[in-house]
Amino acid sequence: MLVAGRYNGPPTSGNGGYTAGLLATTVGPGTRTVTLRQPPPLDVEMTVDGLGVLRWGEEIVAVAEDAVIRPEAPAWGDPSTAEAYAGFTDHPFPTCYVCGPRRPDGLRIFPGRLADGRTAAEWRVPDSVDDVTIWAALDCPGGWAVIGAGRPYVLGRITVAVDALPEPGEDCVIVGECTGTQGRKGFVRSALYAADRRVLAASEAVWISVQTSV
Repeated sequence: MLVAGRYNGPPTSGNGGYTAGLLATTVGPGTRTVTLRQPPPLDVEMTVDGLGVLRWGEEIVAVAEDAVIRPEAPAWGDPSTAEAYAGFTDHPFPTCYVCGPRRPDGLRIFPGRLADGRTAAEWRVPDSVDDVTIWAALDCPGGWAVIGAGRPYVLGRITVAVDALPEPGEDCVIVGECTGTQGRKGFVRSALYAADRRVLAASEAVWISVQTSV
């Protein structure tokens, strides 16, 4: 398994949601939980064993397991009522494949804060979309529900259930919600809504606060 350089989160490591989705779909279909043990390296060959363990040499990068629970989707939110995306002016990783404003070739998902503290973003689905794309798309909107100025986080663990893929070119909405914090951990969930407000996919995740040098 290889995470191509264009799918970065921080500049020198893979986007957490994309990497987790790539591992989960490599292991096989189903609702899975992926735990990231270290920043995923870019453009290097890694191995996946029969237990869902992703290794770079002898180092464990991530582990995929069958999900214990199915993620609960946060309620739909109207992105037209959200504040401007904070990442336009204060982004710890502005070249992130999913939410980086400096990535014209990325997914360009820019979640703004709703009045109730959740996030919401419009997302025009790219011409090519698969389950890995959905894992990536669900990642950052949840993270931005806990990220604050001078308080960067990265993905630590994520569980995703994909019920259906959106149509290429469809205008969808992604909603993120923080359900609590504990020390350096932020607990979030997110959901992908079709144009008709059907839930297409949902996730629950744990984000970990880090220094911006990560």
